Amino acid sequence: MGKTEFLLLVDELLDLDAGTLKGSEALEALAGWDSMAVIGFMALADEQLGVRLRPAKMAGCTTLDDLIGLCGSRIRQEAHV
Repeated sequence: MGKTEFLLLVDELLDLDAGTLKGSEALEALAGWDSMAVIGFMALADEQLGVRLRPAKMAGCTTLDDLIGLCGSRIRQEAHV
């Protein structure tokens, strides 16, 4: 799965318009980023990517890109044209 496709799923999770998120957003600045969103993100990573995220590792993340980095190679980074 590509990063753009995954971010669209996170947009949906947070009830944002499709294409809102780019990845560089600070988690604390995201509307709707709360404990339920964290659980939703963990479920999304597990269901869509087969990645089980550990809460202790997630706690050190400050941006969406940090969280995406925890998913490793399961999310393809896309070249910017």
